[in-house]
Amino acid sequence: MQTQKVRKAVIPAAGHGTRFMPITKSVPKEMLVLVDKPAIHYIVEECAESGIEEVAIIVSRGKEAIERYFTPALNDTPELKALLKKIKITFITQETLNGTGGAILLTKDFVGDEPFAVLFGDDVVVNDVPCIKQLIDAYDETGKTVVGVQEVENELAVLYGAIEKGESHGRFTEFKNLIEKPDINNLPSNLVSLGRFVLSNGIFGALEQTPMRGTELVLPEAVSTIAKTEGAVAYTFEGAHYDIGNKLGYAIAAADFSLARFGDDFKKHIKTIL
Repeated sequence: MQTQKVRKAVIPAAGHGTRFMPITKSVPKEMLVLVDKPAIHYIVEECAESGIEEVAIIVSRGKEAIERYFTPALNDTPELKALLKKIKITFITQETLNGTGGAILLTKDFVGDEPFAVLFGDDVVVNDVPCIKQLIDAYDETGKTVVGVQEVENELAVLYGAIEKGESHGRFTEFKNLIEKPDINNLPSNLVSLGRFVLSNGIFGALEQTPMRGTELVLPEAVSTIAKTEGAVAYTFEGAHYDIGNKLGYAIAAADFSLARFGDDFKKHIKTIL
């Protein structure tokens, strides 16, 4: 199918990281380190390795550390220089923290009339073929909004947004609706959304018509609207997903990244404490 190229990505990273307080009073959770690079570095790297040319990072006041990290004059490390040769980074400040949907609306001018990728700033995915590249390929094949999903146990499904699904073909599943943090006795499925999307430009109109949920405009509700008007697919991506927005998820990520970096030396240490 002939589709417009996905050249741009948005990374919402404005949240306060309340589950990590008190450290997030001074260090954004996206700047928490995995071996020797902050988590958000890996996410921007995923974009660059997927052919994304421009990324907008949505921040809030007090998160200037993210912008400083990606400023070449303040960080001239070889790793960052190499990354910034591949991708252009723009920062947008979310003055009012009104949810991921509110963050996406701020990028309307940045995105223009193109489809675009969204990668949540507290979800890190590791795979030889980057997660968002898999979703871009799925978008190129279908021409529809794509929601990145994986199948999880019931106990985990209630912590995420579970997919109300239609027919499945291989890794593709018809996306009908998304139920945020469903009751364990009423799960629509065990496929859950894990912070990766490729969205059509119609998402902006859908967000503008989506009612606020309390003080937040919730992106998945607008995606559910798109599913009804344009169609959408859930794509079961390959890769290890880490939710670094919670303490256990971050600890698991830190251990796995350390094992990948230090190999047997790290494994020997783990054996001494088990």
